[in-house]
Amino acid sequence: MQRGDVFWADLRPRSGSEQQGQRPVIVISHDAFNEIANWQSVIVLPCSTSGAQRRRGPTAVFLVAGTGGLTEDSVVLCHQITTLDRSKLSRKIGVLPEPALREVETGLRAAVDLAS
Repeated sequence: MQRGDVFWADLRPRSGSEQQGQRPVIVISHDAFNEIANWQSVIVLPCSTSGAQRRRGPTAVFLVAGTGGLTEDSVVLCHQITTLDRSKLSRKIGVLPEPALREVETGLRAAVDLAS
């Protein structure tokens, strides 16, 4: 597992406006953690196919269908950073290409107010 990998994940239980259910997520945790076999958690960003999510501003990064193995146009919700147990990840879908991963990282910086 590496930063930029795209997996199906089970985001249950959740509450309120948090993304939930089976959906793609983007791995954003550092590869040094991702490569430790007994490190059980992984930091991810959920994806949505909702058109309304595209209007959320710089923390919502649009990816066209086919990017990273996604079958539909999707929005990476950088403002919904979450940590999951690896057991919640099911099937690897693909890997984000470098330009798309950079866009996601820009959205993530906007979400947590970090300078480049």
